[in-house]
Amino acid sequence: MENKNSIAANLVYNRKLKGLTQKELSEKTNVTVRTIQRIEKGETEPHLQTVKLLAAAMEIEVDDLIPLDNPKEESIQKKWLLLFHATPFIGFILPLFNVFIPLFLWIHKKEDNILYYEHGRKVINFQITLVIAVILAFIALITIEGVGFFVFIGILPLAVVIMLFNIISVVNRNKCYYPLSIPFLSKKKGINSKKGKTIAILLLPIFLVSSTSYSQTIERLDGTEISRDSLSSHITFLMNDANVPGMVVSVFNDNRLSYSKSFGFRNNNEKLKLNDTTNIYGASLSKAVFSVIVMKLVEENVIQLDTPLESYLPKKIYEYEPQTKWHDDYSDLKKDSLYHKITARMCLAHTSGFPNWRFFEPDKKLRVKHTPGSRYLYSGEGMVYLQVVLEKLTGKGFEELAKEIVFQPLNMENSSYKWQEEFEKGYALGHNSMGQAYVKDKDNEPRAPSTLETTLEDYNKFLLAVLNKKILKAESWDELFSPQVRIHSLRQFGPLAEKDGDLNDDIKLSYGLGWGLFQTPYGWGAFKEGFGSGFQHHSVIFPECGSGILMMTNSENAGGIFKELLEVAIKDTYTPWEWNFYTPYNSQVNE
Repeated sequence: MENKNSIAANLVYNRKLKGLTQKELSEKTNVTVRTIQRIEKGETEPHLQTVKLLAAAMEIEVDDLIPLDNPKEESIQKKWLLLFHATPFIGFILPLFNVFIPLFLWIHKKEDNILYYEHGRKVINFQITLVIAVILAFIALITIEGVGFFVFIGILPLAVVIMLFNIISVVNRNKCYYPLSIPFLSKKKGINSKKGKTIAILLLPIFLVSSTSYSQTIERLDGTEISRDSLSSHITFLMNDANVPGMVVSVFNDNRLSYSKSFGFRNNNEKLKLNDTTNIYGASLSKAVFSVIVMKLVEENVIQLDTPLESYLPKKIYEYEPQTKWHDDYSDLKKDSLYHKITARMCLAHTSGFPNWRFFEPDKKLRVKHTPGSRYLYSGEGMVYLQVVLEKLTGKGFEELAKEIVFQPLNMENSSYKWQEEFEKGYALGHNSMGQAYVKDKDNEPRAPSTLETTLEDYNKFLLAVLNKKILKAESWDELFSPQVRIHSLRQFGPLAEKDGDLNDDIKLSYGLGWGLFQTPYGWGAFKEGFGSGFQHHSVIFPECGSGILMMTNSENAGGIFKELLEVAIKDTYTPWEWNFYTPYNSQVNE
């Protein structure tokens, strides 16, 4: 009865100090006169909410009415206070549970005792502040080289020290101190249960995104899983063993990004770190973006896939005055009798008959080597021809078309088919097989199949748009990933590209529109590679199950680790690695 008597005496004292009768106090609080009388006589212990109403009516603090001196009650409070201060450590395992658990406790216990109210409020304010600080520190990590790293690694240890200090303080003195907390829950007003649940609802989407799109494990094609840490360790091992200076890798599950990480150096000579926003030469990854641009123009009836490209122009292609150093010079075709059959479909499917590049030919001249549409022959020249026709047809440069159709809609702010001044702040150099950096080729003439400059962050956006069928209509995506030509060549390049066999008949190796295709138990796999200037890249997606992987490197050695990484990361054992020249670096097999 000691605590009841203390409340009774304090209520009588403060009521009379304010000059209030029991009836007047009742009218100000909606607490009945009978209840006030029973409290003042020590016949009942009031609920905390009742005490708060009485204190507010008399314009005093709750502490002025309800002291805490019951030893048994003190023991009960210790247990609950420890829960408030200790359970946030679960947040280091389950994201955002450092906020959810104390918030849940606070909503249900804050009315029972003023200590629960105050300690819970302080814990929640600190933990929400911590979540915001970690997000800002992560942004600093990927945007501020050097300093951002130390900011990021310093946040969590500091938080642990503060949380442990408060647990000890609560055990010894029932006191807590959380510096630098943002007062989301104010001392006077706080929030009611309804608002507390609102905070939980608002935080829930963040939790779901962090726990699903960035889960601790990656699901592979066959349903097995690999932890993110295991994949990172494997990538690091292979890079070191195969002498690959820099690499960025992303993995996609269920049409979402589930893993994205940068490794090594963008400049091995100077040991400059590679990160998600480092500019990387995309090489032939350019072609995948180009295929989407073309299909968008097909949707807009600017061009048709099966109409000979020459028919769109008022004069012969070789009659136009070249506007670039070389790629729109078609004077070599003046005596060619086959080029006029070439269509947009043939250019995207690599059946135009043009060689890969004219400068690989013995005489450096452009010619049609096979009847257009008759067989697969990888050709950058075919896509450049389509690009030039589109530029003349639309009156727009290719860079302008790329911005309008892909880069701006997808917020790919660090991508361009032309070298931009802002790329100077951080770009990757290609490296030879010895790990030595090449001089950067800053190409200023946009070419659809080969000059894309991009970043891991930006190309992730592109592949996510492909997996989620954005930009284009569903039927356009179906067309893009439909086999246009079966591939029987033994290799993609070199002498064996002209020789046929049954090496890849089991996966029905084919080409779609801008992407290679192969059949698997999980639907068609669509791949696009990139090679040149000391860079090697590979991407493959499985549109039917929403999975895929992107690997971009600045090393001529990288092809030697692609086969193993495809198998380890996503259990892709179907990619035609021999056809792509992805001979494992530790293999004794020679071509």
